[in-house]
Amino acid sequence: MKPINVKEKFAKFSKQWHPHQIATVDNMQVILAKIQGEFVWHKHDNEDELFFIQKGTLEMHFRDRVEIVKTGELIVVPKGVEHCPKSHGDEEVHVLLFEQLNTKHTGDIRHEKTQTEYPRI
Repeated sequence: MKPINVKEKFAKFSKQWHPHQIATVDNMQVILAKIQGEFVWHKHDNEDELFFIQKGTLEMHFRDRVEIVKTGELIVVPKGVEHCPKSHGDEEVHVLLFEQLNTKHTGDIRHEKTQTEYPRI
């Protein structure tokens, strides 16, 4: 039980679209990711996802709209809702995610960006 310095954890990796686990809470995990560009349209049928923006601006694309999420803001994507995270312009976005341990990175979609293991840092 020690404090986790999120800024220091972000400094430990550079690969984009590759989640890194920093903590677990019951059956939930806290993940850090760096993103730039557009991800993959996907959904999680049985899990919600929380995205908390640590740096930059995230565009969360839904089929009917786009929500802009800025540094210090968060957005919850409810289970079953198709979404596609995207960075705003060319900037790299740092995201803290909170989701269930069994949540698949890209839901049932297989893509070159899909990760199946999240290193713990």
